[in-house]
Amino acid sequence: MHAPAQLLLRMNTPSIRYPSTPVFLRRIATIVAACLFIPIISIHADETPHTPVAGLRVFSAGHSFHVWMQGGLTEIARNAKIAGHEPLGVQGIGGSQVIQHWNLPDEKNTVKPALITGKVQVLTLSPIYLPDEGIEKLTKLGLEHNPEIRVTVQEFWLPYDDVASWKTRPKEVDRDSKTIEELRKAHADYFKSMDEHVAALNKQFGKTVISVVPVGQAVLALREKVIKGEVPGVKKQSELFTDPVGHPQNHIKALADYCHFAVIYRTNPVGLPVLSFLTKQPEAEKLNRLLQELAWDAVTSHPLSGVKK
Repeated sequence: MHAPAQLLLRMNTPSIRYPSTPVFLRRIATIVAACLFIPIISIHADETPHTPVAGLRVFSAGHSFHVWMQGGLTEIARNAKIAGHEPLGVQGIGGSQVIQHWNLPDEKNTVKPALITGKVQVLTLSPIYLPDEGIEKLTKLGLEHNPEIRVTVQEFWLPYDDVASWKTRPKEVDRDSKTIEELRKAHADYFKSMDEHVAALNKQFGKTVISVVPVGQAVLALREKVIKGEVPGVKKQSELFTDPVGHPQNHIKALADYCHFAVIYRTNPVGLPVLSFLTKQPEAEKLNRLLQELAWDAVTSHPLSGVKK
């Protein structure tokens, strides 16, 4: 018997006495008493049960940092054996604010008709900067036709790694020289504006309707791992992006997908199978696991995600 088990046994069985009991019976009693504590000792921190939950009908409206999310979310839901998950549609406008999705002409608009049917259970949005009155307008329309609708707002990583560069649009960005401290400082005001805007809207609606999907903070955590040399197959931060704007490679896409899954289904993705578009990455299993852990940590650490560990 290992020392911890012996100590636990001594702590919890000091009053047992066997004045006239045969030795073999005393040994059996001792073993039974010790076994009572085995489940406590043998639980592993990395075991993640995936309890089946009901599938949801999801519609997305956003820009090129978001519209691809539906495909990954659907695959994750399938991997998690969530029956009934249904992607209802995607309305994409490049570089868009949410208000542009509201103002889109009726003949081109797909998000409004979807909300009017009352079938949408989760609406995912991705504003660029805030405030953005489109979030309030679409949420209000959704609530009118489905009082139980949930709306998620994707917090993302800054284009060009800088707020000011959104207007100047430089042709080159030196991402590899950035420290995690510099990145957090650059993102701080944006993250703050997101939280304040969502909190104010929930207060206005009188209940928690809107949740934050903290993809931006998960991406910073991933970049910190890259700086430390802890991401399989990725040596430089720039390898996570396809261009100076910041369009994502598959690493960030998968990370964002897991963040959305965690918020929408309030379920830990750690332990789910490797996403199909990651299978060709070096050490795919290890990479997939890291992205799942980063997503879950970001979601459960954010006060407005609606998810706790």
